[in-house]
Amino acid sequence: MTSGTETLSFAGTGVVAGTAYAPVVWIRPRPAVPSAARTIAEDARPAEYERFVQAADAVADRLAHRAEAASGPAAEVLRATSGMVCDRGWRKAVRKNVRGGADAEYSTAQATEKFVNMFIAAGGLMAERTTDLKDIRDRVIAELRGEPEPGLPSIEGEALLFADDLSPADTAALDTAHFKGLVTELGGPTSHTAIIARQLNLPCIVAAGTEIHDVAAGTAVMIDGGIGTVTVNPDADEARRQVAESVARAEKVAAWRGPAQTKDGHRVQLLANVQDGNAARLAAQTQAEGIGLYRTEMSFLSATEEPSVDDQAALYRSVFTAFPSSKVVVRTLDAGSDKPIAFANMQAEENPALGVRGLRIARQNQALLTRQLDAIAKAAEGRGTDAPTWVMAPMVATAKEAEWFADLCRERGLTAGAMIEVPAAALMADKIMPHLDFVSIGTNDLTQYTMAADRLSSHLAYLTDPWQPAVLRLIQHTCMVGRDTQTAVGVCGEAAADPLLACVLTGLGVDSLSAASTAIAGVGTRLSETTIEQCEKAAEAALDASGAVAAREAVRRMLVEN
Repeated sequence: MTSGTETLSFAGTGVVAGTAYAPVVWIRPRPAVPSAARTIAEDARPAEYERFVQAADAVADRLAHRAEAASGPAAEVLRATSGMVCDRGWRKAVRKNVRGGADAEYSTAQATEKFVNMFIAAGGLMAERTTDLKDIRDRVIAELRGEPEPGLPSIEGEALLFADDLSPADTAALDTAHFKGLVTELGGPTSHTAIIARQLNLPCIVAAGTEIHDVAAGTAVMIDGGIGTVTVNPDADEARRQVAESVARAEKVAAWRGPAQTKDGHRVQLLANVQDGNAARLAAQTQAEGIGLYRTEMSFLSATEEPSVDDQAALYRSVFTAFPSSKVVVRTLDAGSDKPIAFANMQAEENPALGVRGLRIARQNQALLTRQLDAIAKAAEGRGTDAPTWVMAPMVATAKEAEWFADLCRERGLTAGAMIEVPAAALMADKIMPHLDFVSIGTNDLTQYTMAADRLSSHLAYLTDPWQPAVLRLIQHTCMVGRDTQTAVGVCGEAAADPLLACVLTGLGVDSLSAASTAIAGVGTRLSETTIEQCEKAAEAALDASGAVAAREAVRRMLVEN
């Protein structure tokens, strides 16, 4: 392990910009998972299961209390994790194991393993949630043994947190007064860890690889979350200088008030991604000009039955109310694959990520879509022309699908659009766009499908980087067709939250950028410092690069270092 004065550096995937310099602390170790059971006498088994229930309830309560103290995505993640500890299916599996004679710790481990295998088989977001499952397993086992809760260490002063990976619950509980940055071996740019780190505005690097294990606790390290570099034992004066520059930059971003435009006045609409009324209200407190992506499916992940039109309308209205005089872009149910919804998904598919998901579900159940459109139209009544309601379908792949969806929208007075996230849709944009009023590029899935790499795989994070020139070329083509057909083109994927990449997207011809509301000021600040000509030249450099790293470095040299 490196703990002396030798200076070395390595890199991961930077997901939250900012420079931090502090000693390293490692996440507290997880408890050893039992590999064999202790046999429990039959008459003691009810008490053994009750011991599990008390431990699980204690863990759930602790997470729920943390959720109450948090806000935004962090609170949602903590609530969801607390809910997983209370899951009836998981507890039933534990009870079955205990009734068979196994002790509570082993029964907890075996029940969790069963669900982990199920989630891995499902793939996508479900596979990523195995981290959550293992986290609640470890917390419950530690509680059963009377051991300290695994996860975040108690520290005084400032530190950089290093970990193999972080559970969403640990990320959500980070105290930024002490933890100044985060580096993980695993993870990806769209993981829970990355999303919450963006909300906290905490410099963060994921997918840094096994090299981080060479760094001992207490070692002085500097990280740059913008470019993803980790420098061990840097020159202290230089590190402090770079941190001071980063702090000054953060203060400038915090002071930005818009409007969103380049240095020479080229307007770019900056919008927020939200999943419910609470997120919309938080976004309304920022410089967001409206909502560019309302993920309607996020309200229904735990629903066993389809809500009525009136119930759906009430949910949608809570989002519209937060932006009564601004554009709101609603995405219809993006169910399937990594977002299973009981009343919408197929029972089983060999490859759900390439299966019946998004708009494809409505081909087999059109009434599901038309009822949602009815609810959106009902919720939008009275909004007026100054606050348009745009609706887009996910997973559109053909012109026929676009035409069919647009007709359904226009029958209800809704502005019709589509997500460009299937490479075929980008390549066939000239046939698709004439049927639509707008398109929005979902860079997360577009990157995944273009690079043939699961966007939630930490091992493939180097491929699922939106800086990939192949992805940028598809975006360029889409923007060119948008100009020719006078169709508005936006971006609503995580790429829009990257200030440098936002300049590239603007240079490619994107009209609007929609991102997490906490990222908007950083994007707006960078655009205000850059001319449209510089954006266009940066786009040319990125398109001509040999890969994602080269593209990012070329643009950084042009826009930051010069």
